[in-house]
Amino acid sequence: MPNLPTAPRVLPSQVRGDSVTSGELDIVKVAAALVSAAGLLAGLYYGRDILIPLAIAFLITFALNPPVTWFVRLGLPRLLATSLVMVTVVCALVGLGVILGAQVRSIAIELPAYQSTILTKLSDLRQNLKAPGLFDGVLKAVERVQKEVESKDDKPADGPVPQRVEIVPTPQTPFEQAFAWLMRSAEPVATAGIILIFVFLALLDIGDLRDRFLRLLGGNFHRSTDAIQEAGARISRYLLMQVLVNVGYGVPLAAGLWIIGVPGALLWGAVGAVMRFVPYVGPLIAAIFPIAIAFAVDSGWNMLLWTVALIVILELISNNIVEPLLYGSSTGLSAISLIAAAILWTALWGPVGLILSTPLTVCLLVLGRNLPQLRFLDTMLGSTPALDVPARIYQRLIANDADEAVEIASTEIEKSSVVSFYDAIGIEVLRLASEEYLQNASAEHRLRLASGMDTLLDDLKDQYPASLSPEAKPTVLCIGGKWEIDALAGEMLAHALAFEGIAAVSQPAASVNANYLAKLDLKGADIVCLSYFTPNPAIPARHACRRLRRRWPNVRIVLALWNAPPELLTDESLETLKADAVVTSVREAVSRTQRIIDPEEAKAAQQAPVPDNDTERVDALKATGVLQGDKREALDALAKRAADVFNTSVAVITTIDKDREYFVGQSGKLPDAITDDTGTLLPMDREHAICNYVVANDETLVVSDIERDPRFADNETIEQWNVRFYAGAPLRAANGLIIGALCVLDSEPRILEENEVALLETMAADVVATITTSDAEEEASVKSAPAASSATAGQEVPQWPEQRQSAS
Repeated sequence: MPNLPTAPRVLPSQVRGDSVTSGELDIVKVAAALVSAAGLLAGLYYGRDILIPLAIAFLITFALNPPVTWFVRLGLPRLLATSLVMVTVVCALVGLGVILGAQVRSIAIELPAYQSTILTKLSDLRQNLKAPGLFDGVLKAVERVQKEVESKDDKPADGPVPQRVEIVPTPQTPFEQAFAWLMRSAEPVATAGIILIFVFLALLDIGDLRDRFLRLLGGNFHRSTDAIQEAGARISRYLLMQVLVNVGYGVPLAAGLWIIGVPGALLWGAVGAVMRFVPYVGPLIAAIFPIAIAFAVDSGWNMLLWTVALIVILELISNNIVEPLLYGSSTGLSAISLIAAAILWTALWGPVGLILSTPLTVCLLVLGRNLPQLRFLDTMLGSTPALDVPARIYQRLIANDADEAVEIASTEIEKSSVVSFYDAIGIEVLRLASEEYLQNASAEHRLRLASGMDTLLDDLKDQYPASLSPEAKPTVLCIGGKWEIDALAGEMLAHALAFEGIAAVSQPAASVNANYLAKLDLKGADIVCLSYFTPNPAIPARHACRRLRRRWPNVRIVLALWNAPPELLTDESLETLKADAVVTSVREAVSRTQRIIDPEEAKAAQQAPVPDNDTERVDALKATGVLQGDKREALDALAKRAADVFNTSVAVITTIDKDREYFVGQSGKLPDAITDDTGTLLPMDREHAICNYVVANDETLVVSDIERDPRFADNETIEQWNVRFYAGAPLRAANGLIIGALCVLDSEPRILEENEVALLETMAADVVATITTSDAEEEASVKSAPAASSATAGQEVPQWPEQRQSAS
């Protein structure tokens, strides 16, 4: 039985008191949330007469704001741009209404001519149904039962039979009829007029409307701004894509119906395009009209069959090809949330609610993503998984569903590799298991986890076997330092090493003490890897290393300290622990082991390769003339901006020549680096440059902790910089060749999010634009542009800050 850390003892009275208090608070919170939700739903329902026009107006404002903004950027005053867009939309709607009205009038004129065809077809259908068939017996039985029921209902009751009375209303005068029609049409016309006026005013002063929303949201301006921008971008993209999808459906439908010969083809194409704005039921309703006309026009069945085939083919193409291609993840809503939202909004606001369900739910999703108080909305409505991959695997294991855990793991390995899976997901599963082991897990959960992990690792070894021969002598022996979680991590590491061509085996779970080591057989292994998940592994690891050294003086020891504090990862701690290497990840363990086995080969394999087009790349660099130093001041300014934006201590702009790395822009000083008298970094050999990997791999490189990356941890030149974090985005010239990198560096390890990586790449494109712009063009652009803008994204970027904002 492995020695497990003991949990602190808690008195039963404390448990009961805490649980009661927590339960009472939870009940109060749940009750308050239910009451608030009920009040909100009641307000939405009873205030629909006011809220529906406002929602429609906001939706139209989102759709029309991009063209208004485009006209304003062309130099038109906002009043003129707004008026031009509104007049264009109204004229287009009126013109389309006139054309469609003419189509409706022509069809109405021809309807009497279709009467004989309809009667003939119905007569033929009636005769076919009366002919002897398979269901004659069933139909007769139904008719017999119906007659019996009717005969019983027709029996007179006691007393006189009541007489039917028909109330004939008083006929209205022409004036009363006209007034009633006017009253019925006045309400929708007035609502439409109010919506148009609101849209015009909102477009005219969109900035003030945005400011009022920011004030209503309150709190953090950054989160509120992100919420408004994300909502606008998602809704605008959704509406644009829906218009493209609907037009892409309506135009082929009208053309196909015209070729088939269905009257009013343009009308039915427009109806089909418009009705697709109504989710789910709109396409079905739109298909009824052309099918009914085809049935009425043609005396045969060919036109009807061709019409049905056309609609079915267009629906299949639109639903399975066009919509997934154009929509993508523009809304960010899950399929279930879309259906649930459609039901809810339809119940509250009727058919209009069904049309507005997706945009309104997108607004709720964005609020949930950016406001901590509404984070549950993101979980309920979003398309992103509610649990990350490690949590999903861990949950499947404790639910005794190892098969699904294996399926999830196999899917993730197909996306990357075995080593990447163990490094990013496998170890995280074990870390989550170690945290929950004594806090929430029961004995049954622990047994399920152990059995499930055995099944998972065995299946992964069978699916992704190592390329080594079975007779290969083991080079590495992986041992769990204290308990079963440690042993499982050692088993993962052994499989990763074997998959990378290093013969490795793992030992079953045990406690590494004197008795265990006395019976241990290294099986000829030269390297022992001790795995520890405990956050305080210093004492047991030191004892284990000393005992191993005492018995096997020549063995090399690697300590895998998965949860070690930073103070245990220094060179002084390594010497105290009497180990050859300390690693914190599977990938680092593989790289360190390769260096121990064959240092020269491992170092050569980890060097950045030279691109095949390196000669062309160097020629492109020299053609820019940036090495002459003429753009030094502008590039220093861009480096300073990058350091301020990412809140890092240093940012540099580098170029990679044939043999050297040159620093053409720099922000901040590196005290221990090789610099000149002004603090400017001097050129360094290309083989020692981190940016050389950016050039070689043709992509952005992010190193969260340089000391934990064997490619750079032993680089003496980089050690002089005294930096732990590096992120470099390629400087890509117009012909696609990479001439250098925009790099941000910091003295502390950190993680860069995906959106931050995209922002760094955008700023790298600005650097390329500065390098490749001539002096005359730069002077002209400065005179014509009122504010600095991103050369890639066309967005305004912040001007020089007075001081760096602290990271939130």
